[in-house]
Amino acid sequence: MADRGSRPAPRPPAGIPARAELARQARAGLTGAVRLARWAADQEARPEELDRAADRAAAALGVPAARIRADWDRARLAGLLELHGGTARPGWRLTAWDRDDSAVLRGWVALFDAWSIARPEPDGADPTVAAEVVEAAPQLLSVMHLSGGPVPVAELLDLLTQRVAEIRAERCEVRYEVRDQGRPVPDRSARCPEETGPLAGLLDWALDGLASVGALVVRGTGPTAEAVLTPLGNWAVWVKLEQICVAAQSPAGNIELAAEAMLRGCADLSPGPARAEYRAWIAARPVRSAVEELLDAARGDDALVRGLAFEALRVVGAPAEPAVRAAVDEPAVRPYALLWLAEQEGYDPEEAAEVLTREEATWLWVDTAAAVADHGESRLLVRHLDSAVQGTVPGLLEEVRAVGHPRTVQVLVALAAAHPDPALAKAVRRAAFQVHRGGT
Repeated sequence: MADRGSRPAPRPPAGIPARAELARQARAGLTGAVRLARWAADQEARPEELDRAADRAAAALGVPAARIRADWDRARLAGLLELHGGTARPGWRLTAWDRDDSAVLRGWVALFDAWSIARPEPDGADPTVAAEVVEAAPQLLSVMHLSGGPVPVAELLDLLTQRVAEIRAERCEVRYEVRDQGRPVPDRSARCPEETGPLAGLLDWALDGLASVGALVVRGTGPTAEAVLTPLGNWAVWVKLEQICVAAQSPAGNIELAAEAMLRGCADLSPGPARAEYRAWIAARPVRSAVEELLDAARGDDALVRGLAFEALRVVGAPAEPAVRAAVDEPAVRPYALLWLAEQEGYDPEEAAEVLTREEATWLWVDTAAAVADHGESRLLVRHLDSAVQGTVPGLLEEVRAVGHPRTVQVLVALAAAHPDPALAKAVRRAAFQVHRGGT
């Protein structure tokens, strides 16, 4: 990590403008979203009132009403607007928009990563095939970046077809049936389907979506059509490729690991280097599959991995929102998901806990204590007592017994062993015994 920290900042390849010029282009591309975000923040617009507010916004801003909803989505995806209790307020990027080039570029990259959310797939499209196209898009963008110029759309379609075939081959399993003389024969009915949807139309959708966020431009039509990255798109792809290269050169080699192993490899890193590893790992994968893999890791038995998975999801940001929102009803991840969503809606991390019920906060306390007991020092477990929402230890023990966390007994036993107060340790051991015996 020391060697990696001293690595000089890489220089962008020739042809990519300076950061100040890139930020200027990003500001120009998001002018409409910024104007709407400032108007909505002044009006304290609510999402459920957006249809009614669209006409007022169109009149005030002098743009067609049909454009208002698109600008609303772009403003939210870029972090210009945040929702506090259902009311739109300016995000930190909006407040820094005119003076901080880094905030502008991060906002644009967040929109770039979420292009498939900003431009949903066409009506009637097969969702599975659309997801395959989204997964293949980074490879298309990398080829466009490395080519250094326009790429015929026909070539991109060939590349997309090959990549989708690879994705389907990786996903499919061929079953075998046993026939005469015990010789295994492939069951042909279990083979992957040859083609499940028209890729040409979905390639047009992907190119249109990437063009709508300012990442590329499509020139011409029909057989002569070609696509070329904009300076912003070229820079964004270069940054992601550079992150992949940096991670591949790191001693840990986290980029090639599965999500759970990557998170364990980052457990001993300080927050800054850990976030850098998360960014590189995510950049090496399609955002959708990275999010699904992180959530799968969070569903496991290790509470430390669960907490780290949601730290990595904070790096993903807005593109992870649909998947995190869908996981809210799962007991093991619910408190983490609610806190993550609250932060996405603009709550300060210190205030985000307000969205949890008393029971959810207690469940989270036990889960965090389990992570400390498994991976931390005993003194940290004792200090963890101070973070409980209950004002007294008897009150905490009563609610901990009732919350039903699967690690309750182990946590209480570890806390009793670690606490220096004999009377308190005895009460905690008694609570652990009662939970173990199923009593109250």
